[in-house]
Amino acid sequence: MKLPASPPRPLELFLGFLKIGLLGFGGVAASARHVIVEERKWLDNKDYAEVLGLGQILPGANTVNAAVMIGDRFCGIPGAAASVSGLLAMPICILIGLAILYERYAALPDVALALQGAAAAAAGLAMGTALKMGKQLKRSMGGLVFGLIAFAAIGLLHLPLAPTVFVVAPLSVLAAYWESRHG
Repeated sequence: MKLPASPPRPLELFLGFLKIGLLGFGGVAASARHVIVEERKWLDNKDYAEVLGLGQILPGANTVNAAVMIGDRFCGIPGAAASVSGLLAMPICILIGLAILYERYAALPDVALALQGAAAAAAGLAMGTALKMGKQLKRSMGGLVFGLIAFAAIGLLHLPLAPTVFVVAPLSVLAAYWESRHG
């Protein structure tokens, strides 16, 4: 892990995650990577993938878990609290406003079409972010195999997420360890 020359303070973490939460309404993976890796340079791609991967296998929302880990890494508990607060502040405010509007207008056919379009866009963002992250990770046969296994299990076979993660993640970690020792 390589730390930035000037580690962020709690206010910077709050503002960075506030931006992530605001830009990533409906899914923060794409905006989180953009802000954390490209814009603020708090982590490089490898560290970001590791934090997000660890956040994925822990209970709870992966980006909230990542916010806690990143905030804690730079500023301890105050950094973790600032990161999570920033990440959740704007989505909660926007969600309350949209819930009020949805309650009033959900029965309109145009609203249903708009929601279908938003869902398709969110799926595209998730796939685009995955491809962008995958291009910059160290290539290994084990990583490719376990990535394909996870994709097939979730995307094609529609297996439940949690059992798939509990099986694939430890095997992938063991494979990475074995590859690092044997070549």
